[in-house]
Amino acid sequence: MFVVDPSSYRPKPGQIPDSPGVYKFRDEHRRVIYVGKAKSLRQRLASYFQDLANLHPRTATMVTTAASVEWTVVATETAALQLEYTWIKEYDPRFNVKYRDDKSYPYLAVTMNEEFPRVQVMRGQKKKGVRYFGPYGHAWAIRDTVDLLLRVFPVRTCSAGVFKNAARTGRPCLLGYIGKCSAPCVDRVSAEEHRELAEDFCEFMTGRTGTYIRRLERQMTDAAEEMEYERAARLRDDIDALRKAMEKSAVVLADATDADLIAVAEDELEAALQIFHVRGGRVRGQRGWVTDKVEAVTTADLVEHALQQLYGEERGDAVPKEVLVPALPDPVAPVQEWLTQRRGSNVSLRIPQRGDKKALMETVARNAQQSLVLHKTKRASDLTTRSRALEEIATALELDSAPLRIECYDISHLQGDDVVASMVVFEDGLARKSEYRRFQIKGFEGQDDVRSMHEVITRRFRRYLVEQAKTGSGVSPAQAEPRAWGGSAEEVQESLTEEDGRPKRFAYPPQLVVVDGGQPQVAAAQRALDDLGIDDIAVCGLAKRLEEVWVPGDDDPVVLPRTSEGLYLLQRVRDEAHRFAIAYQRSKRTKRFKASPLDAVPGLGESRKQTLIKHFGSLKRLRSATIDQICEVPGIGRKTAEAVLAAFAQAAPAPPAVNTATGEIMEDEDPAGAGDSDEGEQPAPAGDSLNGKGATPTGAPGEGGTTTHVGAPERRRGMET
Repeated sequence: MFVVDPSSYRPKPGQIPDSPGVYKFRDEHRRVIYVGKAKSLRQRLASYFQDLANLHPRTATMVTTAASVEWTVVATETAALQLEYTWIKEYDPRFNVKYRDDKSYPYLAVTMNEEFPRVQVMRGQKKKGVRYFGPYGHAWAIRDTVDLLLRVFPVRTCSAGVFKNAARTGRPCLLGYIGKCSAPCVDRVSAEEHRELAEDFCEFMTGRTGTYIRRLERQMTDAAEEMEYERAARLRDDIDALRKAMEKSAVVLADATDADLIAVAEDELEAALQIFHVRGGRVRGQRGWVTDKVEAVTTADLVEHALQQLYGEERGDAVPKEVLVPALPDPVAPVQEWLTQRRGSNVSLRIPQRGDKKALMETVARNAQQSLVLHKTKRASDLTTRSRALEEIATALELDSAPLRIECYDISHLQGDDVVASMVVFEDGLARKSEYRRFQIKGFEGQDDVRSMHEVITRRFRRYLVEQAKTGSGVSPAQAEPRAWGGSAEEVQESLTEEDGRPKRFAYPPQLVVVDGGQPQVAAAQRALDDLGIDDIAVCGLAKRLEEVWVPGDDDPVVLPRTSEGLYLLQRVRDEAHRFAIAYQRSKRTKRFKASPLDAVPGLGESRKQTLIKHFGSLKRLRSATIDQICEVPGIGRKTAEAVLAAFAQAAPAPPAVNTATGEIMEDEDPAGAGDSDEGEQPAPAGDSLNGKGATPTGAPGEGGTTTHVGAPERRRGMET
């Protein structure tokens, strides 16, 4: 890969204007690889030319791929937004976010640019002068809706060839005979009258349904009073047809709102976007996009890019009065002004805070999350893609065969507290959740990822050697004798058995061990295998900084192409190990925070703990109670009461709880939580999944409310690794 030192093309000081504008980075072949906008070109471009270690990995990749930068000054930030969209569309830069439709959505289109407008199903690029409604999930849904509406709005639906043939012969098509086309081809209506029908059709589709329903009801009543019963019956059927068409899109907002709701679901690699189009309070269309994160972007950036793609070619009513988003672009004023210009009237861009709109936004967000999971599942489950990924990994790492079983390890802690590790297993490119394992670091205390990685690899593969010895494969238990932590080979063998007698699944060796980290972690893992005498298992590490693949003993990383399926598989494995480790670390932290002195009382189970807390109201009141008062609690004897008070006497007082909103010191009213037992290697919870649903609760005291403890580690949540 061509790598350039950014200082070689950095503009001279004072050369960049301090004005709004748009800039382009070009590579050595003069291809535009990135387009961006800025309120101040000088400040924004200066941020790219700093120490690479301070840049986001994807930004660092972009500036080292570029060979030059140029810019264009504009008058306002709104103009910069429009020019940025135009250039992204023109140059298709590789480092810009580009949403791709997960399918080609069909629209109901009315060709108002023709003399006799036509109603039809359309896909692909939108054409000027055509009114679009949707998108719809299926073309048949459009045809069903049109079939109902043609009773009331008999607009032409035939192709140009059929229309010309009918005009030549003087005979309309079948729809003209049954009253579902006004037959402008044979001059039953004039071009002006037919256009009025098409405009009424469009008005109805935009959500203005009440006007036509009330008009038809008045006409039906008048016809009945005049005893024109056949005409009244036709009008009744027309009203029923309109109401059936309206029922096809459920009412979600009672105030007849015209709005687009945009939600984003994302991980470190990709993002999925879902849009609900609400017109007249009804969901008229839905669509979704998926994109790779090829640049360093926040949720607000993703929203801004989505707004550009959604409305860059739209005008008038195609841009709704209200756009609801999960995060506002920064700054929001230019984007809102740009949307207002495209609509021709004010557009509200905001985050819903309460009520029906917030509830609907949560539904859109769930759809976005499901779309992202489905996209990843489809990509991961494709046999050809998985096979190609494994072959690419084998080629890049110079393995003898494809690594059919891959194990990945990650270390997680909170500033050295609750240090844990995870092991995830992928077989044939798919997650094998039943073989996930969790570790507590036992050999030392404190923060040392390299030493932790060495301990985990040692413990996991020592068990592999013991299993080999048990099956008579030529490895003696002495080879598996613990070196990094205490215990005999017999104790190790005992620890390999579950409570029901089944052997733990450490007996199957992987072809490839992946560690989350760079050279130090890779070296530690290889050293652990060397110490155990294992030389037939490959090791590599995936560093997050530039997504580089490190192998033991090499000073330079293996760089896989960004579009490589092999790199994508390694990233999925690494991210799953990271997620699993974080979930375990948070669960231990939560349990530790919930621990109480009652956990140390022998024979005091969870039921009697809760009875004590309920009787006294809080731990504080229980702590100050006498033995006789505690004995009054049903099921609590004198011996247990004495043990409870002894446990409180030995325990250090808990730090005071503080209301973070007011600064007020709160009374200790929290019930005691369950204690945490000493855990070693643990299997994955049965409900654990790739997207974290069903995982151990990640909340901790103070995370979701207004009360926390002074000095509690939640304040350092950002240090979690």
